[in-house]
Amino acid sequence: MNTSSIISKIWSFCHTLRDDGVGYGDYLEQLTYMLFLKMADEFSKPPYNRKLPIPKEYTWESLTEKKGAALELHYTTLLRELSQQKGILGQIFTKSQNKIQDPAKLYKLIDMIDKEQWSTMGTDVKGQIYEGLLEKNAEDTKSGAGQYFTPRALIKAMVACLRPEPSKTIADPACGTGGFFLAAYDFIADNYSLDKEQKQFLKYKTFFGNEIVASTRRLCLMNLFLHNVGDIDSENVISSTDALVADDGRRYDYVLTNPPFGKKSSMTFTNEEGEQEKEDLTYNRQDFWATTSNKQLNFVQHIHTMLKTTGQAAVVAPDNVLFEGGAGETVRKKLLETTDLHTILRLPTGIFYAQGVKANVIFFDAKPAGKKAWTKETWFYDYRTNIHHTLKKNPLRLDDLKDFITCYNPANRHKRKETYHAETNPEGRWRKFTYDEIVSRDKTSLDITWIKDKSLADLDSLPDPDELAEDIIENLEAGLESFREIMQSVKSGVALKNRISCAKRHAVHRLYENGSRKSQGS
Repeated sequence: MNTSSIISKIWSFCHTLRDDGVGYGDYLEQLTYMLFLKMADEFSKPPYNRKLPIPKEYTWESLTEKKGAALELHYTTLLRELSQQKGILGQIFTKSQNKIQDPAKLYKLIDMIDKEQWSTMGTDVKGQIYEGLLEKNAEDTKSGAGQYFTPRALIKAMVACLRPEPSKTIADPACGTGGFFLAAYDFIADNYSLDKEQKQFLKYKTFFGNEIVASTRRLCLMNLFLHNVGDIDSENVISSTDALVADDGRRYDYVLTNPPFGKKSSMTFTNEEGEQEKEDLTYNRQDFWATTSNKQLNFVQHIHTMLKTTGQAAVVAPDNVLFEGGAGETVRKKLLETTDLHTILRLPTGIFYAQGVKANVIFFDAKPAGKKAWTKETWFYDYRTNIHHTLKKNPLRLDDLKDFITCYNPANRHKRKETYHAETNPEGRWRKFTYDEIVSRDKTSLDITWIKDKSLADLDSLPDPDELAEDIIENLEAGLESFREIMQSVKSGVALKNRISCAKRHAVHRLYENGSRKSQGS
């Protein structure tokens, strides 16, 4: 059975479960548990004969031997017990729950997985199957899973520009479902002839990530495992801790990442009235240039800390990182001074599953401390102006970014040629700006465009109505998100005032009581 037919077969069963209230994400989680156990079972038998840390009473065979209510009860118990195990096994089953309440459908799903021999499938086939399922899950906009899924075409383009080398470390402080790791793995495996030591390093010592959402971390671990990264009983390389909380001291050769969208970091707590409130969350770190609740700026600062002095980074960042004043200006100036911020790719809307996102990719190389700014010039590729993409009818493909990769010139980025020329090619998308030109701009803004927007000048060049509708939706979503942030700030401010007022009343009341006691005592 080919890859697409297996994806279709496995995913079609989800529609059967939808009537029972099992959503795409829940279904994918149940598949993850079962695939892991099935492959562990296959590895425990000839020709592998591996001893794995799965208790005998909770193996795959223990599931296939039962039916009806006994199966449902055993499956629920199995999930609870395996969640308490150590290592990757425990991480895969963390907070796991049985979401399939119908024993007959549970048995059918187990039987469907049992019929395939997963360990003998090629790594690329298993990877394609799971990646296909992840992408289908991301398409379900109601679940919100899209915010953890970066378009694979964009990831491949970023990896092609950085050209990661064997025996070097790669990190992602917000790794989602592991897309950057897998693209880097494929690039290294396809472009280098690896010896045994390099293969071992690639499998066990190359990748390190953080993902605070348990369900997403589970999908990432399974995705890596199916792609032959790590092993069932190997050390867990995906941390559940918030990467921004502290510098753990580790330094990496490459950082490839798309930090979560949304401007503010916040924490939720219950106030004295029992109501849920949110407060802006700031990270007071000595290694940060600016203290801010803008988590995108915090991620940029953290990534700078993570890199070795010879390290390289490619980071997806929203527009506000390029133009925001205050802390944003401080971060940009420091980034220009302490790193070689050599390339910025302006991305179009309509390519992310999270709506209303206007983003860019910033590429920079870490450098040792110096007296002069390391950035001499920054190259911009405008793949936004007059570009229209939609997720369904015109999704972003790797071919769309081939010209950018060519202009980037990964083999020798110091030999680049502008395609822009003020007189002969004002529409050229590839243009450089010197350090002095950038720092002289208001707020050291990196939000630079020079191509004439045809939609503003020529009605005949307007895109199709459905593309216009997509653009309008994108802009409305972005506007709504901004309003939500403003409203949350207002609510937080009101709540703070209320707490201060309440504290004052308590203080006055205590003073009054103390005064009364003194009067009575005298």
